[in-house]
Amino acid sequence: MTIGLTATRYVARMQNGGGDGNDAGRGTAVITRTKTKTKKPSLYRVLILNDDYTPMEFVVHVLERFFQKDREAATRIMLHVHNHGVGECGVYTFEVAETKVSQVMDFARQNQHPLQCVMEKK
Repeated sequence: MTIGLTATRYVARMQNGGGDGNDAGRGTAVITRTKTKTKKPSLYRVLILNDDYTPMEFVVHVLERFFQKDREAATRIMLHVHNHGVGECGVYTFEVAETKVSQVMDFARQNQHPLQCVMEKK
């Protein structure tokens, strides 16, 4: 993630004048102003994949627990996964999406379900 800052950079070069031992010099300075543009982070879709073994109620529970879906939304997404083979749980930045996928996969393994959760760039 890039943070936008306005930076001022000084480039200065001092030149000594003449060879008379006089410390009075002349100086030149160049001042440049650099503006950094912020770039919005890429977004990733977190998807749950259908399988023939994970109970529907477990998928609803996962959607409620890890994606903060209410019962109705979680049920709607679960049915979409069941009928179409895949369903979107949410859209997040890379780090958040990666964490959610990991949490879901770990939770499914702990509960001995083959549920698959993946992420793809939006």
